[in-house]
Amino acid sequence: MTLRSNNQPWYKERWPWILMAGPAVVVVAGIITLWLAVVSNDGLVTDDYYKQGLAVNQQLRREHQAGSLGLQADVMRAGANVRLLLRAEENAKLPTAITLKLAHPTRAGQDQALQMTSEGQGFFSGKLAAEVTGRWLVSIEDPAGQWRLQGDWLTDSEEPLRLVAKADK
Repeated sequence: MTLRSNNQPWYKERWPWILMAGPAVVVVAGIITLWLAVVSNDGLVTDDYYKQGLAVNQQLRREHQAGSLGLQADVMRAGANVRLLLRAEENAKLPTAITLKLAHPTRAGQDQALQMTSEGQGFFSGKLAAEVTGRWLVSIEDPAGQWRLQGDWLTDSEEPLRLVAKADK
């Protein structure tokens, strides 16, 4: 058995650094995870889930009202400009303004609500506050809250989004 004659300080040895590398990586990963948790806005949990559950029947009533009016909408986008064509049965009166709500499925901080103004003949126009890409949940409703159309929109698609009200059963 041979003894080492060169007595170096511990910080000049290789093994202490190798043994400390694992915990150091874990500490850095923990700091990055904490930063991501603080910076990102997931918005998945709501405080008033009970009230939202009670409001389901009212939301269904609005969708049935859209079906009884025979509402259909085509949503088209060119950059930040959004144009909408709303059609209804002949006896239904279209409002002068409608609200288009875009909800991201996982990030509530990116949701937008556009006030769309009438251009006549069922056409409405509005402007996005921020660029949208990917899948979005779309809701179109009148200012009085009497009817609503809903659907999923893949914004990267070339085809316009068509929303059709479900007929009452």
